[in-house]
Amino acid sequence: RPIEDPAEMGSTVDEAAARVGLTRLELSQALASFVRSILSGNSRFDRFMDGDREALTTDEQAGLRVFRTKGRCSFCHAGPTLTDEEFHNTGVAWSASDSIGHFLDDGRSLVTGRDADRGSFRTPTLREVARSAPYMHDGSLATLEDVVDFYDRGGRPNPYLDVDIRPIGLTADEKTALVAFLRALNGTSN
Repeated sequence: RPIEDPAEMGSTVDEAAARVGLTRLELSQALASFVRSILSGNSRFDRFMDGDREALTTDEQAGLRVFRTKGRCSFCHAGPTLTDEEFHNTGVAWSASDSIGHFLDDGRSLVTGRDADRGSFRTPTLREVARSAPYMHDGSLATLEDVVDFYDRGGRPNPYLDVDIRPIGLTADEKTALVAFLRALNGTSN
């Protein structure tokens, strides 16, 4: 999708493969190998989880509590990679610019053919998240603060919105702490 998305590479897979002198299969294998090589570890969060209680600031620890409890972030961002590897509809692809509303991107349903998968996208890892702006599959949210506000509002309501996406009601201090925690997920490449 990033190769074909006009907001990203705006090409076809065949054109991209030809440009680098590979077949479609070779290109997909090269991309898969590259993605597997991206490692991030030894973040301040990792050190905190390994017992270094000084690794996270007070604000970052408060953000971790919001992440795990009121923010419900860990419903989808779980485990060592901070992703459930599942597909969820957060409403980011929904546009209510007309009286009916419509999807700007059908997401997972383009692969499965199921209406229930419309607007669903794979949960990304949060590792290195502070270094990977803009956010969402389409780059529509510029900052981590924008992402936190988006989820705090409950995403964008649509017919297939994930059941776990609903308004949260975070305070300004909770939002600030959550963003501070997300920034603590940056590590060092291994």
